Amino acid sequence: MKLSKVNTQITEMDMTPMIDMTFQLIAFFMMLINFSEGDRNERIKLPSSELAKPAVAPLDSPITLHVTDEDSVIIGGQEVSVEGLKPFLDREASVLTMRGKAPSTATIIIRGDVDAKTITVQDVIKTCQLAKFERFVLRAKEERGY
Repeated sequence: MKLSKVNTQITEMDMTPMIDMTFQLIAFFMMLINFSEGDRNERIKLPSSELAKPAVAPLDSPITLHVTDEDSVIIGGQEVSVEGLKPFLDREASVLTMRGKAPSTATIIIRGDVDAKTITVQDVIKTCQLAKFERFVLRAKEERGY
């Protein structure tokens, strides 16, 4: 009996297209991530409201201000007094002007702590109006009835 040599070559699959597709999917899903949680501050505990509803459309040029229970404002990671807020708002207004937009087109998002004083929030709004901002959104935690 004559023995014949069997072809023992191992075939390997080219994984390059599979790895390429995986990285493309990762990049695609990273673009879909909602980064709106990035403008939150864990020190601020929002008040509950039955009327609070999530935004239906993205806001044009949003500027987020966090009003603390200690009568200060957090803007861009820096904590300032209400009186010290004006230079920050003037800088934001100049950036908008350089982009060809008026400060009145930007939306100021005010996230006030549940223990923040109403007068402090009103002072923040007045300071923003002095810097030529006109659009305001107050944030509250949506009350969910189950």
